Amino acid sequence: MEANAIAKYIRISPLKVNYICAEIRGMQVDQALSILSFTPKRGAKALEKVLKSAVANAENNLNLDREKLYVKEAYANDGPTMKRFRPKAKGMAYPILKRSSHIGVVVAERE
Repeated sequence: MEANAIAKYIRISPLKVNYICAEIRGMQVDQALSILSFTPKRGAKALEKVLKSAVANAENNLNLDREKLYVKEAYANDGPTMKRFRPKAKGMAYPILKRSSHIGVVVAERE
């Protein structure tokens, strides 16, 4: 049995969040939450909220034991990109890509 949670359209680059996802993959849930709470990156706060939501889904909807839960998957996929332009030399336009991401966490019970 596994429970998941997804946060969509988070205004942070998925590359920045994937570094943090790699740190918590395969960890016990409580250990992952403590690491995320002390990580000084901005994406850690969003990932922490998604992980707490996945744990709540596992406990309330599937009646899984919190002590046996671990992070089976943690990922940050590309969301829509806002395209903005800045002026550059010789009348050229320079694109600025404001990326967003869909952050997902899957927790499962370890046997």
